Amino acid sequence: MNAAPANPAPDQPSRGQARSGPVIEVSGLRTQFGDQVIHDGLDLQVDAGEIMGVVGGSGTGKSVLLRAIIGLIRPAAGRIRVLGQDTGRLKPAELRAMQRRTGVLFQDGALFSSLSVEQNIEVPLREHTRLGPRLRRQIAELKIGLVGLPPDSANKFPAQLSGGMRKRAGLARALALDPEILFLDEPTAGLDPIGAHNFDELILELSQALGLTVVMVTHDLDTLYAICHRVSVLIDKRVKVGTIDELMRLPDDWIRDYFRGPRGRAASASRKQRPRDRSGTPADKGLSMAGPWHAGGERKDA
Repeated sequence: MNAAPANPAPDQPSRGQARSGPVIEVSGLRTQFGDQVIHDGLDLQVDAGEIMGVVGGSGTGKSVLLRAIIGLIRPAAGRIRVLGQDTGRLKPAELRAMQRRTGVLFQDGALFSSLSVEQNIEVPLREHTRLGPRLRRQIAELKIGLVGLPPDSANKFPAQLSGGMRKRAGLARALALDPEILFLDEPTAGLDPIGAHNFDELILELSQALGLTVVMVTHDLDTLYAICHRVSVLIDKRVKVGTIDELMRLPDDWIRDYFRGPRGRAASASRKQRPRDRSGTPADKGLSMAGPWHAGGERKDA
């Protein structure tokens, strides 16, 4: 089940040389902190253009897996290849160059509270490029519009934003360097249903328009059903990968309870009511990236 996605990835615009096949390959991964083993013998493959969901019970190491793939922590054993490069063999400068090709949205946006939205977006540009202030500002303004934030949010500080707007600002920062892979950690946590739905649609649109591969840790069953091609379930220190339909056929109690419980059934019913394109992802779009700001049910005082 770890071979190829059952549904083909959405059509992608070319970004230089088009990439096909796996962009992330994890084999025999072992992570541990002291005597506590988090993953052991974990294998995972993510294909170009795919939106991969990552789920699991508390303490199964979902965020740890993301950090290991990105290169923020060093695994005890195993091999990780990202965009064709073995991260364990990279020198620090080479690892930083590889990380420039990825973007990360941490929980709640993880913005610097003392910086404005525009200044937050400029952080990776300052760290990884030699662009001048004018170009950095122009790029920040472009990313602000790309994620659906109003222009006047550029000069606001995180405390002045709603939860959904902070997540969008964090997403804009993650997109600052035009990454090929986007990592998301609980992107819809804390949002109301309408805001979560609109954020899902934004991720789907960005993936299709920019040719992004997306790996997201989420507990949101609506998100899994709405935009993920496949789902990776962390169980017994390893991972089981497949479409939701494939996973539900596995003889595993946790997976059955997770996807066939009341919330799973509701998410499944919602999916069946929506038109889907030939890639298996929803055909409707809740947001237009070039259109005006749509709060999606969020209120500043919410």
